[in-house]
Amino acid sequence: QVQLVESGGGLVQVGGSLSVSCAASGRTFSTYTVGWFRQAPGKDREFVAAIRWSGGSTYYADYADSVKGRFTISRDNAKNTVYLQMNSLKPEDTAVYYCAAVRSALKRVGVNEYDFWGQGTQVTVSS
Repeated sequence: QVQLVESGGGLVQVGGSLSVSCAASGRTFSTYTVGWFRQAPGKDREFVAAIRWSGGSTYYADYADSVKGRFTISRDNAKNTVYLQMNSLKPEDTAVYYCAAVRSALKRVGVNEYDFWGQGTQVTVSS
């Protein structure tokens, strides 16, 4: 069982930056794929980014087209934490951001592909 807790959301102006974190329990967390999703009011939850283990100390990152070049996902396995650095934020980035995890090293972009979810953290980009 993996428990995930997000933190770091808040209010930021257009063009600003914000970092959100996902702290996880579990001793084998380093081999899990961890993803970030977001859900805006009235919309479906959508994939944002994921980081997956490729063997040894190598990880790959996957991004939604809407955030590519602006967001960066990273992880610190010693702290069991995954980060999402968000730059050049736009009003359409406003949403509740969720982290999710699955015991898999494959690319996972679907909501139904993840087994464990955090409670979410609100990110609001004001214009």
